Amino acid sequence: MAVFSFLKNHKSQIQSLNPADFKTIIAGKDVQLIDVRTAQEYAQGTINRARLMDVSSMDFEQEIEKLDKSCPVAVFCHSGARSMYAAKVLVKKGFPAIYNLRGGIVFWK
Repeated sequence: MAVFSFLKNHKSQIQSLNPADFKTIIAGKDVQLIDVRTAQEYAQGTINRARLMDVSSMDFEQEIEKLDKSCPVAVFCHSGARSMYAAKVLVKKGFPAIYNLRGGIVFWK
């Protein structure tokens, strides 16, 4: 049962947004926009101002530590699965406001 309460707590801090709402959120100057895809995917095109932090990299959790915990974080990937994983890691690291692009960059375009 403890696992389910742990996951429930994560959901309250993570908001999965459709592209229109995500666009509104990332328009805020204090929002940290993170592309959690690979460098190859990032090179093929990303969202303006996005910082690359490959979630599959061994350094991912160390890179997260460089972010400002007082500012919201918006994450995205190709389809939304990797970014949801990244969002859960961000919650575990103490970030209070995390936004995930539902459907990923596939639905952004």
